[in-house]
Parts: sequence; C-alpha cells; structure tokens
Amino acid sequence: MENIIPITGKVKFSITLDPGVWIFDDRKVDLLTYFSEVKKETQNEEDEIKKISAYWDREIQEGAVLPPTLKTEKKYEKEKVINGTFGMRLEPFLRNAEPLTDATTLTIVTEHKEIQIPLNQAYEAVLGFSKNGKPLKEDGPVHFYFGDGSNQHEPITHVRKFIVS
Repeated sequence: MENIIPITGKVKFSITLDPGVWIFDDRKVDLLTYFSEVKKETQNEEDEIKKISAYWDREIQEGAVLPPTLKTEKKYEKEKVINGTFGMRLEPFLRNAEPLTDATTLTIVTEHKEIQIPLNQAYEAVLGFSKNGKPLKEDGPVHFYFGDGSNQHEPITHVRKFIVS
C-alpha cells in the first residue's frame, strides 16, 4: 500500500493514484523526450487537406506503401515499455478529483517535507513513475516534475500524497 498516493483536501472526490498500473495506460509520456519536444501547433483545415491530397497523389503515382508488420510493431512497443522512462500528467487526476472553486494551492507531501505550489501550475505537472523500465522503488513511488521541465534533472522525490487547499 505504500505505492498508493491519495489526492485529498478541498476536492469534491478524494481519489487515490496507483503508479504501478500506469505502464499499461496509453496516456503515459516518454520522459526522455517530453520536456524537449516543441509543443505542436494545431494544423488548420487547409493544411490537413493538402497533406491528404499529397498522400493520395503519391499513392496513385507510386502505388501503396505497406506498413511494417503488426508483429514487428508489437515487438518494438514491448521493447520500449521494458526499457522506457515514463511519466503521467497529473492534470486528468486533478480534474477527476474536482477541486472546489476556492482551492488555490497543491501541497506535495514527501517523506521529508511539504512543498506548496499554485494549483494552476499543478495541472501542468508530470509524475515520473519508471526509469529505464523499472518502477521507482528507492525514491518513489513517483517523482514530481513541473510542466515546464525546470526541475527535470532534480525532481521532487519520495512523494507520499497531494493535498488541495
């Protein structure tokens, strides 16, 4: 039970997080690239039409290009999970807890201290839960990363619970 992290306080629903099952969640992010990726701007409809048109023109001229086999793709994904360093955005869990309208702060309770951050900053946060394919047993169960990656190399470790106030 030491791997379960509660979100409590000024929330409509107190919820618990279990980082042990996040490896199977499609929402997980690769922490090795997450903070360095440029946030992609949404394409407008005209760009999308041009892209589709170019694809069909190429297929008519050159013939269809078959994708890699499903077996190869599954092997690649399995390898990625076994060796990957992953995190999960905190935002969907905070939204599910439904902070009350007067809530402004998130307190990160660790084994050693308590750290308070603005609630709107917490929505951008990422919780690291695995490193090189292994769960964070020594200083976990999760590492807390700010959404801007400012503490990417020194995350908040030993997280035990979150309190919305």
